[in-house]
Amino acid sequence: MSNRSTRSRRWPLAAFAALAACGGAVDPGLAARADAVPAAAILAAPAAPAAALLRAGQTAAARSRYEAALAADPVRLAPLDDLAVSYYLDGHVETAIRLLDEVVAHGAPREQQVALADLGELHAVQGYATAAQAYLQAARDLDAGRAEPHYALALLDDARGDDAGARAELGDALRLDDGTARAALAFGFDEERVHLDALVAEQAGDRAAAAAAWRTLAAGRVPALAAAAARHLAAP
Repeated sequence: MSNRSTRSRRWPLAAFAALAACGGAVDPGLAARADAVPAAAILAAPAAPAAALLRAGQTAAARSRYEAALAADPVRLAPLDDLAVSYYLDGHVETAIRLLDEVVAHGAPREQQVALADLGELHAVQGYATAAQAYLQAARDLDAGRAEPHYALALLDDARGDDAGARAELGDALRLDDGTARAALAFGFDEERVHLDALVAEQAGDRAAAAAAWRTLAAGRVPALAAAAARHLAAP
């Protein structure tokens, strides 16, 4: 048995014990920090039944599915990626980071790519934009042929005022996406979804749809995204 398989088969019980130990140590629910620059998280298995529960806001039920999948096959760490996202969506950011670190250490390349991208999102929502960009770029560079990290980088670049970078990343994402990559994105804030809709509409030349989305975003609760929207609305 490989070292990776040995480590992977040993980690779940210890990881779940650590989660139980942390209990309510993290305040539940996501809140938009003043310095947050959220982009988007990525689900490793967006078509899985647990993902449907996650999107419906049934995070506890989704976690039960992910934990069962890990117990049945501890070597396949894609469910751990998405388990981490479920904790993130409930506001347990530090717990999510610990789980994603396990995937980066022991996962297969695709699992690692998703985990790196999600670590980018978790650092972005904490206001660590430079670290977030480094994680997202690492995720993109693992397999530049997958659209999801390009989408997340486009959102982050735009929130940071890098219009050219955002257009380039979004162009790559749209070129690579057959319609499934956007379905793999998970949004901790409604504003993230609106931000992507605005950028896509703008890239497509739909000025009316873009302006409507930017106005919605400008009135949102995330200061960095509201500022980005104001910048776009003020552009000629």
